[in-house]
Amino acid sequence: MNDYEKLSLEILRSTPAGAAMLADRPASPERRRFLQMLSGGLLIGVTLNTSLLRADAEEAATVGPRRPRNELPKDFNAFLHIAEDGKITGYTGKIEMGQGINTSLAQMLAEELDAPYDTVRMVAGDTDLCPWDAGTWGSMTTRFFGPPFRAAAAEAKAVLVLLAAEALGVPADQLITRDGAVLVRGDESRRVAYGALTKGQRIERHLEVKPTLKDVAAFKIVGKPQLRRDARDKVTGRAHYTGDVRLPGMLYAKVLRPPVHGAKLTSADTTRAKAAAGVRVIEQDGLVAVLHATPDGAEEALALVKAQWELPPASTLTEDTIHDHLDATIKDAKVVDSGGDLAAGRAATKRVIETTFLDGYVAHVCMETHAALAQIEGDKLTVWASTQNPFGVRDMLARTVGFPPEKVRVITPFVGGGFGGKTSNGQCAEAARLARAAGVPVQVMRSREEEFFLDTFRPAAKIKIASGIDDAGAMTFWDYEVIAAGERGSAQFYSVPHHRTVARPSGWTGPAGSHPFATGAWRAPANNTNTFARESQIDIMAAAAGMDPIEFRLKNMTDARMLRTLRAAADAWGWKPAPAPSRRGLGVACGADAGTYVAAIAEVEVDKATGAVKVKRVLVAQDMGVVINPQGTLIQLEGCVMMGLGYALSEEMHFKGGEILDTNFNRYAIPRFSQVPKIEGVLLDHNDLPPQGGGEPAIILMGGLIANAIHDATGARLLRMPMTPARVKAALPRA
Repeated sequence: MNDYEKLSLEILRSTPAGAAMLADRPASPERRRFLQMLSGGLLIGVTLNTSLLRADAEEAATVGPRRPRNELPKDFNAFLHIAEDGKITGYTGKIEMGQGINTSLAQMLAEELDAPYDTVRMVAGDTDLCPWDAGTWGSMTTRFFGPPFRAAAAEAKAVLVLLAAEALGVPADQLITRDGAVLVRGDESRRVAYGALTKGQRIERHLEVKPTLKDVAAFKIVGKPQLRRDARDKVTGRAHYTGDVRLPGMLYAKVLRPPVHGAKLTSADTTRAKAAAGVRVIEQDGLVAVLHATPDGAEEALALVKAQWELPPASTLTEDTIHDHLDATIKDAKVVDSGGDLAAGRAATKRVIETTFLDGYVAHVCMETHAALAQIEGDKLTVWASTQNPFGVRDMLARTVGFPPEKVRVITPFVGGGFGGKTSNGQCAEAARLARAAGVPVQVMRSREEEFFLDTFRPAAKIKIASGIDDAGAMTFWDYEVIAAGERGSAQFYSVPHHRTVARPSGWTGPAGSHPFATGAWRAPANNTNTFARESQIDIMAAAAGMDPIEFRLKNMTDARMLRTLRAAADAWGWKPAPAPSRRGLGVACGADAGTYVAAIAEVEVDKATGAVKVKRVLVAQDMGVVINPQGTLIQLEGCVMMGLGYALSEEMHFKGGEILDTNFNRYAIPRFSQVPKIEGVLLDHNDLPPQGGGEPAIILMGGLIANAIHDATGARLLRMPMTPARVKAALPRA
């Protein structure tokens, strides 16, 4: 399986709805209804090997007959439409959740078509209009959806040239394309616009020879900074999210939730709620909900329900005891990477360094909470959903209400953050069930307290590392074991002759009984934890060797891309070598995620009286191949840095067994504007490499980066995240 298939499968397996989808996939994809809805324009039919984008990655690794499956359409007209007036619409099953794909994909489409950028609009995440997609995650939109999207545009342009050749009576090889038109080379007064060629009619033509994609050197739109198309609407409040959708006669629902994870409802007295004015109560197969014409009315009615719960057995699990529990519970192990002989490596070692690192549960804390609005009209279900995987929601809802998938439409407005947390879509099933029971449209929107309680947290984890160096400061062996976080980012890229990397388990979900609540993907899942441990250990080794942390990395690295990226960061910073702790408060970290290499340097200041850490400056060098939208890339990089400060310094779920103790921002601390450091991004020129992911790579560095900077400032080594003031202060005497 490739990276996309593995990540998609892991995300689907991490939630009950996703697991059900894998167990009960539809027999075959239906023909896209939008083909019937388009009244005119250019439709091009060709074929493409789309195995990289199959949802059921599980089958991609099996041997034997294969069943029909969800996959990208083979007809390229599923990706674009050219109207008679020359306006172009691009279609993607991906969703826009702040990563800027409505801008970057429009750039790619316009570039390949040789059309003006401002004539292109995007439609995203609508299951009736857009081509199938597994989900928006893993920084994979540009890497995996981009090539077939560009191919659709290239095919369209080639067909337009053939049509123009017939219309103008000129051989196709004498024509050129520019600004949404086909022109005669040498006599550009003879031209025909794309819209005039389509004449609002449907054109189906297959090409025997597929056109090549445009060379990077010829790009005029891709690679140029573009203001994000949704920026103005979002800062002015005009952007619409699921919670902003209104339908005639709709009701707002509040759902009865258990007080702790593992509690079972034994009875619910809804008498008082039913007697309240304007309130409807739905009790159906364990779902208890109150409906009202206003959100406040529904909230007040829910308080009238008196529920009795059977609580789970008392638990001793807390954020402080969970790590040993995970170590004792999770036995399934996978060797991720290995080479050489560990015993031989130990024998050649001057100094062995053994360290254990700990990480806590982290919430997604998206600005927009999970929301869904469901409407049933006859035999058709339409759901507006805040989700990262609308097609997965469609198939799940089809099973939930018993409708064929083609009778279920999921529309995804702007999503106010996902980070892997909106792949679990229980609110969609609740809204659909309630709408069916009530006979009117119903909206379910979680409160912030529900959002915390029902989250699929980034798992707590434990990492054990034993490593060694020789007299010259060369790494001799590396023995790495990660428990509960997952394998992503665990295989190190340093040059060590004897090494082994083991993950228990390979993914971020563990066996029953390992976690007291649900866990799931969290922006660059597993890689944040693994990079924290690896880069901290590397710095510990550098200090033991008496070497500057950058020089130690360069000495023990042969990966050309990482070497170039680290040197670019050092040059841009103006790095002056010194062994740590130099008391300058400078930290270094390297990593790779989503095909992108990153290296960062940070400067921190530590208040020794309180343990508070102030991050003053962060510089990230990023090698991600061709950069589609430099401005959007830098915005993503800055967002990674800021969000990464949260998991590094303050974010951690406190709990007692299945009881979540942090249910709002008065206890769960995310970074504030006052904590934003100076952030600099260096984008390396690497145009011979296809575009790679940009939404996650920089965030993986922040834990190790800040830990190393704290050590350089104080001599104290922090081995557990988050590195709260209390933990920093406690570590200072051990410096």
